[in-house]
Amino acid sequence: MGRKPKSQSAKKSAKYPHFKPGSTVEISSNEEGFRGSWFAGTVIGRVSPGDPSRVHVEYISLFVDEEGTARVREIVDVVMLRPVPPPENDREFKFGEEVDAFHSDGWWEGVITKDNGEGRFTVYFRRSREEMELWKDQLRLHREWANGAWKPPFEEENAKLNQDKVENLPLVEKVKPSESAKEHMYSRGTQVEVSSDEKGFECAWFAATVVEPLGKDKFLIEYQTLKTEDDKAFLREELDILHIRPSPPEVKMVNSFKFLDEVDALYNDGWWVGVISRAKRNSKYIVYFKTTNEEMEFRDSELRLHQDWIDGKWVTASRV
Repeated sequence: MGRKPKSQSAKKSAKYPHFKPGSTVEISSNEEGFRGSWFAGTVIGRVSPGDPSRVHVEYISLFVDEEGTARVREIVDVVMLRPVPPPENDREFKFGEEVDAFHSDGWWEGVITKDNGEGRFTVYFRRSREEMELWKDQLRLHREWANGAWKPPFEEENAKLNQDKVENLPLVEKVKPSESAKEHMYSRGTQVEVSSDEKGFECAWFAATVVEPLGKDKFLIEYQTLKTEDDKAFLREELDILHIRPSPPEVKMVNSFKFLDEVDALYNDGWWVGVISRAKRNSKYIVYFKTTNEEMEFRDSELRLHQDWIDGKWVTASRV
């Protein structure tokens, strides 16, 4: 006799084999101040027996009270979960590598900006725009959990550690900061890009011009694409230096964009930070935006490889 067809509930459960009740997981959040972080937890159970896409979780290191007698519990969508990464072999971290840094009971996504020697590294956290010195044993290579697998795979990464000196054709030309960029003062008329902490505009950069400095680390800028409500003039705003950077240089691509490349996508008059989740035909790509948990399609002409402005120089993340 043939096998009986699975029920709809069983089919849905098969989509999430790693997030069954009792599974140890890492949990992310879209809450302000916690974006880009992962905290260890346990799946307690499903919210509904027929819908495995939403689950109850309990954090291992976050507590409701100061005494630490009751752990935080909440309901989350499974897209906010991933398995706990397995331990990896000892590795040497390098400048520009994306890492997860263990701090304040969780793992926070960042990029290495300096090797301080003796097993210490400076890590830059994009979302908070802060730098912190951490020990090597507080770091792990950043990986994405996609379609039930780690990218890059652990076995592939271990093999690549022994091949770094063999590879001689970089996919992206290194960005070299000029002396003028290091001493950039954002004088009147300077072309820049600016960001905002306003909800809905996080991780977006907009072209602007410096109108005039307003004192220490503050500037009046005029947007090049955003206009006032009456649409008669370009919008002006006062911003501090943490929200201003020079216009990024063009990064010459040797190959096309790849899966999990971090990119800026041109949308609604600004550049929005996302990740390539799928390549399509005719030079089109699907980009995933972590802050909104959305995907959108773009042409390659609407994308650029993401760069960070750190300590007066441009840093491009290592590609998978």
